[in-house]
Amino acid sequence: MKKKLEDAKGLWPEILPEVLWSYRTTPKTSTRETPYSLVYGTDAVIPVEFGDPSLRYFHESRPRNDGSRRQELDEVKERRDMAYIRMIAQKQQAERYYNNKAKFRPLKVGDYMLKAKTQASKDPREGKLGANWDDPYKITATTNKGSFQLETMEEKLLPNNWNITHLKYFNF
Repeated sequence: MKKKLEDAKGLWPEILPEVLWSYRTTPKTSTRETPYSLVYGTDAVIPVEFGDPSLRYFHESRPRNDGSRRQELDEVKERRDMAYIRMIAQKQQAERYYNNKAKFRPLKVGDYMLKAKTQASKDPREGKLGANWDDPYKITATTNKGSFQLETMEEKLLPNNWNITHLKYFNF
């Protein structure tokens, strides 16, 4: 869809309805359902099928179509519930994958850490071979989950709290 809009350049207002139609009638990976079917309870009939009917459209008689439509509407709540369950399962799978990669580092008050140098605090004369970590600091308090208050070796508190992503354990 994105490529089609990029190729159209200034013609996107004419192509936008087609793109929206394809978005609404394409099954999503998280729910395995189309947004159209979750809202209206049935699959969309492509507008071309009205002019040149397909076998699916041609073989449906009115009473049979009404019966199948009522059955689809009765099952729409179940389809929505199943789509919701699949969406939650996909989110849990992504969370498990992320948490599996995360490293748990238990830090406590009194541990010594190296603090990452920021781009602003680096000396431009050192170039790319300069140190990436500042002198050791001592953890004085834990403020939030993964956030710490630090002090220098001379027991001077740093003005800001530091996130664990900017810290590295220091061994003497």
